[in-house]
Amino acid sequence: MSQATKRKHVVKEVLGDYEPPSEIQQIVRVLGSPGNNLHEVETAQGDRFLASMPTKFRKNIWIKRGDFLIVDPIQEGEKVKAEINSILYKEHIKQFRKDGLWPASFCEPATECPESNTKKDGSNCSSEEEAEEEDSEDDSNLFVNTNRRNYEYSESDEEDDEEEQQQGD
Repeated sequence: MSQATKRKHVVKEVLGDYEPPSEIQQIVRVLGSPGNNLHEVETAQGDRFLASMPTKFRKNIWIKRGDFLIVDPIQEGEKVKAEINSILYKEHIKQFRKDGLWPASFCEPATECPESNTKKDGSNCSSEEEAEEEDSEDDSNLFVNTNRRNYEYSESDEEDDEEEQQQGD
């Protein structure tokens, strides 16, 4: 099998059907990648450990900080305690939330948690409001590089005053 054909099948498998985690599997969030096909992950309970990437995903699928995974536990591991089973994308996460399988600790402050119909900020969210939010044009579907820190830059009033004085002279 050629490399291109292998990549096609692996990507199709990853993006394909929705499979809920079994009783022994866990949903984890990626915290970082120390290298050597290992990824530091955190469970919903806050436990941190390393998870290894199986050879079928290597050089075919990329994982970044903030992504969610389903992992299988490894009993004999001291540092590496799990192996990646599948990578969760937005569609998978939405389905998990619908089915009530999504851990509450992974809910973001701006999103709705599966246990209630309220957002974490305390406001109620009806289905009409959700539809309006989804229909509105926003940048939430754009790619955000989670491997870089976001810095907010603001200009001070002093710089504006200096520019006005220079233009006035």
